[in-house]
Amino acid sequence: MKISPLAGKPVESSMLVNVPKLVSAYYTNIPDPSVSEQRIAFGTSGHRGSSLKNSFNEWHILAISQAICQYRKQQGINGPLFLGIDTHALSEPAFITVLEVLAANGVEVMIADKDDYTPTPVISHAILTYNRGRDYGLADGIIITPSHNPSDSGGFKYNPPHGGPADNDVTGWIETHANAFLESNLQGVKRISYQKAMRLSTTHRHDYLNAYVNDLSNVLDMEAIHNAGINMAVDPLGGAGVHYWARIADRYGLNLTVVNEIVDPTFRFMTVDWDGQVRMDPSSPYAMQHLIDLKNHFDIAFACDTDHDRHGIITRSAGLLPPNHYLSAAIYYLFQNRPKWHKDAAVGKTVVSSQMIDRITRKLERKLYEVPVGFKWFVDGLLDGSLGFGGEESAGASFLRVDGSVWTTDKDGITPALLSAEITAHMGRDPGEIYRELAREYGEPIYDRVEASATPEQKQMLAQLSPEQILSVELAGEKIQTILTHAPGNNASIGGLKIITENGWFAARPSGTEDIYKIYAESFKGTDHLRCILEEAQVIVNKALTERTPSRDKAQTSSAPHQQTVSEAKEEWRNEGNPN
Repeated sequence: MKISPLAGKPVESSMLVNVPKLVSAYYTNIPDPSVSEQRIAFGTSGHRGSSLKNSFNEWHILAISQAICQYRKQQGINGPLFLGIDTHALSEPAFITVLEVLAANGVEVMIADKDDYTPTPVISHAILTYNRGRDYGLADGIIITPSHNPSDSGGFKYNPPHGGPADNDVTGWIETHANAFLESNLQGVKRISYQKAMRLSTTHRHDYLNAYVNDLSNVLDMEAIHNAGINMAVDPLGGAGVHYWARIADRYGLNLTVVNEIVDPTFRFMTVDWDGQVRMDPSSPYAMQHLIDLKNHFDIAFACDTDHDRHGIITRSAGLLPPNHYLSAAIYYLFQNRPKWHKDAAVGKTVVSSQMIDRITRKLERKLYEVPVGFKWFVDGLLDGSLGFGGEESAGASFLRVDGSVWTTDKDGITPALLSAEITAHMGRDPGEIYRELAREYGEPIYDRVEASATPEQKQMLAQLSPEQILSVELAGEKIQTILTHAPGNNASIGGLKIITENGWFAARPSGTEDIYKIYAESFKGTDHLRCILEEAQVIVNKALTERTPSRDKAQTSSAPHQQTVSEAKEEWRNEGNPN
């Protein structure tokens, strides 16, 4: 991958989204459902798009909202719907559209006090809090957010009564019926004016902020953080939690500085991400440059993305921690410091997360629950307490309350961020130092990924591969131990494949939005071994996509032309004089 020369630098004025043009396009552009890119499509994080590309316009939101109303009626979901938005420019007009449809359908809607922004985990928390002890009249929720995506993006997520991301059956039903509304020119969509919707008795104000903040002491040791006087900094990245952090600091007496309280839908205060885009990704060293520059002024610094469901942790000892490093440190700490969790509570990870987690889990004598990419796979386990922790390599995680009951069933960026301070308070060492200790004990893995071109047909073939189609018996000089096309934890398809050896692995998955596939890889034997894994992975995948006759009697270990990896691109960037 090629790093933009603008990466890590302040956003230039020419890069700023034209907000009036973006919002105008939301109302005036009408999608053509015969064009696939303009249809409604729910991925792992709901429907996303841009009004400028006719993929996130008022018609989309009208259709999705009405489809959800019909789904609620079909399923007998008749409790309140908790509605939240983030700070993207398209979120406010989409909120208005959603409320107009929900109100016209008689849905009891809970909107934020003072028209405040509402993080994704806060909606999950509200749903679960309301539904606790109920068997009927259950609540659900909608979050209007494209997560950390660029400023011209819009997004729409639906969380059913379990509080987490909707599974494929639910999103498939909503997607099908919503596209039918598009195809019929919105026939059957109910709608009233926003002014009337706000006056209806079915529209209620809800104090999301204090309900969530006041409950944090039941999931974290806030007293320990207070008593230790941990010097913390947070950058909300202009996101939905911007008003939450000061309240958290005040409520628990924390030494916490909010370094940026600006809300600006152009996100002009950011530094440019790796590809030249303005993206609020707390796990990116390019997007996090402002906060990284402050690392020596604080014991711990952290940030969350725009809907606050992802975290980024910065320590004095290590700078910005790669997500896998922090997940490993958090798991190591939590399962030794939550005595009320069930002794059988498992560790949840996705198939493309680090095997360091596997090694730590074995040491802790806990069960590993490995699932495909997508936080929805952790919902049931977090809900019933059989999972103590669920985490994704993309810096998303949630974990149980101190008493072992559910906190949220969606990703929560706020609690993992504050957990970094709890870890430091209890252990006397920050998570970066703890990870270094773990690496000395269990080995130091190197993790990276590459992208390769693939036609739509090849992407479909990759998603449907079987282990028998893999001809190789070795990978980077080591015997292949396991070939997975289904996740070990729940036997769900991973939408690609994963090949594992004693000291390394790779996983290949097709992109849901581009004509590429992504290869994730890890080695416990060093950089050269990792490079061999990545190169041979491309050969293995390409061969599987071109040969349809399965036979595993030969090893295929030829190498592919080298492509620059993410880590190499970052190293090149640092060598040019940029900080970590």
